[in-house]
Amino acid sequence: MSEQPTTAPRFSSPRTVELEAQIAATRAELAATVDQLTSRLDPKVQATRIVHEATAPDVDPQARKRARIVLGVAGAAAVLLVAGLIRSIVK
Repeated sequence: MSEQPTTAPRFSSPRTVELEAQIAATRAELAATVDQLTSRLDPKVQATRIVHEATAPDVDPQARKRARIVLGVAGAAAVLLVAGLIRSIVK
């Protein structure tokens, strides 16, 4: 005697259909928001944007100055990191 699993009957009242549609819309909005945040916070995208702001002539001068400062600080940090690694290896 094999028993087949029974599924609960699905109720499809207008209210249930409306709630399911709202849930689907909310999920789609959440997915779009997560995609936007992911692309905004991607380090590769950030680096490309900063380099563009530092080198493009059509960018606002304040943004260009800020981007060049960020690149300078990042370069200095990289140099210090490499120097510290070399120093620790030599010891």
